[in-house]
Amino acid sequence: MKGPGFWLAVLAALLLAGCGGGQDYPDQQAWMAGVRAKPKGRIEPLPVFPPYEPFTYTASGLRSPFTPPERAELARKQQGTKRVHPDESRVKQFLEGFNIEDFIMVGTLADQRGICALIRGAGGIHRVRTGDYLGRNDGRIVDIDESRIGVVEIIPDGEGGWLERPRELPLKESSR
Repeated sequence: MKGPGFWLAVLAALLLAGCGGGQDYPDQQAWMAGVRAKPKGRIEPLPVFPPYEPFTYTASGLRSPFTPPERAELARKQQGTKRVHPDESRVKQFLEGFNIEDFIMVGTLADQRGICALIRGAGGIHRVRTGDYLGRNDGRIVDIDESRIGVVEIIPDGEGGWLERPRELPLKESSR
């Protein structure tokens, strides 16, 4: 009795005996002769590309196109002073780590201490009062009423001085 290895070797030998073995395939040989007889193709040369010219972006100091333009009369009369400047010794509040454009006023609350506003942004709803700070430009909340939050930001004027810029966060009406 012969083992499975023997029969596997016999099967492999029979399969290999069927491959080629000097048999001639005239149709295949004719096709290959026809392909070889055709003229060789010509490869087109690579196209010539113009050399790369680097672009230097020079509009970084201009107003972002995604923020609304300021009114012309405010832009003309704004000139910074040395008297107005941010308080560097003050500990920054949590909401000063975000852009003021990211906040939306959604309501107000009133208690015995006065009125406070509810704003959405920075991952949730936050309660703010007059005197709190908001936004990256040392924006101090100066006024809260039922329809808006008044904020005064301190921004550089580009010439070594500082400007106080008033901003408002209007109440966003519910879409219900």
